[in-house]
Amino acid sequence: MTTGSNAFRFRAGAAGRLLCGLAVAAAGLAAVLPQPTAVIWQASVILSEWGHWLAALALLLLPGGRRSGTDAAGAAAAAAGIVLLLSPLARALPLNDSLPPLLERAFGPAPPHAATAQAPRPAPLVVTDLLAGVASDDVIVDEHVYTVVDGRNLTLDLYRPAFAEGSLPVVIAVHGGGWVGGDKRDLPELYEYLASRGHVVAAVAYRLAPRWQFPAAQEDLAAAMRYVQGLAHSHGLDPERIVLLGRSAGAQIALLAAYTAGDPAIRGAISFYGPFALRWGYDNPAKPGVVDSSGLLETYLGGPPATHGERYLAAEPGRFVSPASPPTLFIQGLRDEHVSPFHAEFVSARLIDAGVPHAVVRLPWATHGCDYIFSGPCGQVATYAVERFLGAVLAARDEPADDGAADDDAAPAAQLP
Repeated sequence: MTTGSNAFRFRAGAAGRLLCGLAVAAAGLAAVLPQPTAVIWQASVILSEWGHWLAALALLLLPGGRRSGTDAAGAAAAAAGIVLLLSPLARALPLNDSLPPLLERAFGPAPPHAATAQAPRPAPLVVTDLLAGVASDDVIVDEHVYTVVDGRNLTLDLYRPAFAEGSLPVVIAVHGGGWVGGDKRDLPELYEYLASRGHVVAAVAYRLAPRWQFPAAQEDLAAAMRYVQGLAHSHGLDPERIVLLGRSAGAQIALLAAYTAGDPAIRGAISFYGPFALRWGYDNPAKPGVVDSSGLLETYLGGPPATHGERYLAAEPGRFVSPASPPTLFIQGLRDEHVSPFHAEFVSARLIDAGVPHAVVRLPWATHGCDYIFSGPCGQVATYAVERFLGAVLAARDEPADDGAADDDAAPAAQLP
C-alpha cells in the first residue's frame, strides 16, 4: 500500500506540474499573440508588462530531480512560457541604444538637467525599476472646477511639485475611454512623475458621449486650458509653455486642439495610442470581440461617415496639420488591437509633408493601454520619451532646444523601425 500510495502521489504531482507548465505556456502565448477578446486583451496588458514576475515564479517548475515523461513535458511547457513572457524585455532592451538618438534627431539634444529638480530617467529601460518601481517625490494634488456647463461642474486635477521655484511648464492631460467613458484619475502615475520633476500637470474631465457629442470635448479642453493659464500667478506656472497629452480617444481630442488652436503657448502634443484616421477607422474596425470601434465613432460623431461625413472630417487632426503645428510625440504599440498603428502613421505622413518635428516611438511587444503598468517596459520607455520630449519643447525661449545642433537638411521626423 505504501509503495502504491507513493506512486499515486508521484503521478498526481507530475500531472499537477504538467498543468502548471501548460498554464505558464498559455500565459506566454497570451502575452505575444493577437487578442481576440476584451478579456484576453486585458490579460495581455498584464502578462506582457509584468510577465517577468510570472516567469520568475515559473522557474520553480524547472529544477531537476526525479523526472517522468510527464514532468519533462511540464518543464518544457514552462520553459517555453518563460521565454515568451520574457520576450517583451528582450524587445525593449534595444531601445536603450536606439531611442535616445531617435529623440535627439527629432527634437534636438536634451537640455541640461536643473539641479533643483529630481533626476530624469537615466535610460529608457532600467531593469531594477521592473522590480522596485519608478520613484516619484511627493506632489500636491488638488481638484478645481474649471467651468460650469448646463449646471454641471467640470473639474480638473492639478498635480504640482511640493517644492519648486519659478514658473513651471504645464502638461494638460486628456484621458481615454472611447469618448464615452474614462476618468481624469485614470493612470495617474505619469502625472505624479512629471510633477515631481518640475511640471504642473492638469488632468481634465470632459463631457462624454452619447449625451454630449463632438465638439463638446473640444470646447471643454479649450476652457480647461484657459482656466489653467489663469492660474499662472497663484500656482506658479508658465501660461506660455504648455503641452497637450492624450491617451487613446483623449489623444484625438488633444491633437485636434493642438493643431487647430493656433496658440504659440502650445509647445507640443503627445499621443498615447490615439485614433486619428477616423473615416478609415470606421471602415477598418477593431475586432468586435475586443471593442466596437465603429460603434464608438457613431456615438461620438452622431452617425456613420455616410450621413455625418463633415463631422468626421472636422474631428480628424491630420487635416489641420500645417508648418506651424507644434512638435508631436507618438507612443504606439504594434500589437494594439484597439487602435491600429496606421493611425499614428496617418498623421506622421502629414507632419512630414509640413516639415513639423515629430517622432513615432513604436513598441513591438506592446498593446493598447500598455502603460497601465507604469514600471513595466512600456511604462518606462514611454515615460523616458515623454520626459525627453518635454525637456526639448518646453525649454525657455531664450534657451533654444536645438542649440544649433540640428542640421537644416535633417529629416523633421524620426521613427523606430
